Amino acid sequence: MMRLEFTVDAADAGVRIDKYLSDVSEDLSRSAASRLIFEENVTVNGEPVKKNYKTEAGDLIVVLTDEPQPVDITPEDIPLEVVYEDGHLLVVNKPKGMVVHPAPGHYSGTLVNALMYHCGESLSGINGELRPGIVHRIDKNTSGLLVVAKSDIAHAGLSEQIKDHSFTREYLAICYGNIKEDERTVDAPIGRHKTDRKKMCVTELNSKPAITHIRVLERYDGFTYILCRLETGRTHQIRVHLAHIGHPIAGDDVYGPSKVITTLGGQCLHAYKLGFIHPVTGEYLEFTADPPESFVKFREKLRGVGSY
Repeated sequence: MMRLEFTVDAADAGVRIDKYLSDVSEDLSRSAASRLIFEENVTVNGEPVKKNYKTEAGDLIVVLTDEPQPVDITPEDIPLEVVYEDGHLLVVNKPKGMVVHPAPGHYSGTLVNALMYHCGESLSGINGELRPGIVHRIDKNTSGLLVVAKSDIAHAGLSEQIKDHSFTREYLAICYGNIKEDERTVDAPIGRHKTDRKKMCVTELNSKPAITHIRVLERYDGFTYILCRLETGRTHQIRVHLAHIGHPIAGDDVYGPSKVITTLGGQCLHAYKLGFIHPVTGEYLEFTADPPESFVKFREKLRGVGSY
């Protein structure tokens, strides 16, 4: 049996325990949590509880569950747009709609499946068997540049640059409304949403610092074309920060308005520029990639020079 332990934060108090467990653990569905509670394989502060028990701040929850079965991640011959590659790393331009690494419900068709076919066994093992070589991520419906580590020394060096904010990451986006300032910085901490654990939000509770620098490129009727530079790299950071200041990204079905521009196939957000010091050679490398066709067509329509 595998033992899992969770301590309930104040932000998570008052949540049914079966829902809490499904939110905080990627390995437990709500039905699986309910079954384990019924079998008395879940205790709160040393005592078994019912599935309708509501969590309290400071609760120590212990879960006993079967060891997870190893997942066989199969290399798949999926076309990759490789922007740069050497013996230690590669940079790829990920298309919109591709999941970066395997997760429940997505064990095939991911970037990792494609990388395993392309690189063979030459991927860093630091992030384990489900995320080999993955140093940083972008969302499924965000397109653009990612660096992948082929060696552990490259992985460690790149991770350190991300940690000390010397890793250049710039994104192009089209957001709702007109941002008045030509440049502005959003400095607002990001943490897990209190009621929807799959979302992030700006909050002071159990959060981490998050800073996004924004520069206006063009203004249209009801929309603004912007460049965003990440100083930190929190989950959904740009999407959360833009929604927080009242300018959610066009096509964002999570943080945007209820009426989504479905023809965009996801948020109009593209990882445009990537820059870092090569962790082995010491050379500074910088790459750019143009946004995908759906982004360009939408931008041209807003400019009044194209149709969408």
